[in-house]
Amino acid sequence: MKEDIKSKIVIAPLPVLILGTYDADGNPDAMNAAWGTQCGYEELSLLLDGGHKTTANIRLNKQFTVAIGTVDTLVMCDYFGIVSGNKIPDKIARAGATVVKGEHVNAPVIEQFPLTMECEVISIEDYDGDARITARVVNVLADPSILNEHGKVDYGKLRPITFDSETNTYRELGAVVGKAYHDGTAISK
Repeated sequence: MKEDIKSKIVIAPLPVLILGTYDADGNPDAMNAAWGTQCGYEELSLLLDGGHKTTANIRLNKQFTVAIGTVDTLVMCDYFGIVSGNKIPDKIARAGATVVKGEHVNAPVIEQFPLTMECEVISIEDYDGDARITARVVNVLADPSILNEHGKVDYGKLRPITFDSETNTYRELGAVVGKAYHDGTAISK
């Protein structure tokens, strides 16, 4: 029998997404956001606290970047999550990160991250002090070191991390355990 653990929602994996924005003066900012997901082949959705500097920057520019946190960038990812751009305006420089301007959006691309998506806002819905942001991915930048022989992102090479909200830890996504749209056909035989 299952036990009632009176816990918060337990859905995994939660991504470690690093959002890159520019403020009104053109200064780059980054934050770690776990409340985000892909919603279709070209769109993503985020839930951000309305008080974040990043949220204000997204409202201002209607564009941002999303980098995927990795094992190699874990310390920088965590720093971007524990330090507020409202209090430390040069947190990208303090983290030792280098940025270049996105080619397709007015947002910074942090060079230390091997996979970055350039995004344009589709909609922002406000409620209870939060902002639900839906965006279209207009371009994806990938370091060749994380691509397979067909030019596709290889998660084994990328080594993305996820946020475990139950234990406040980061976990690495693991090995391939099955083939989608294939393994379930064994039941119908």
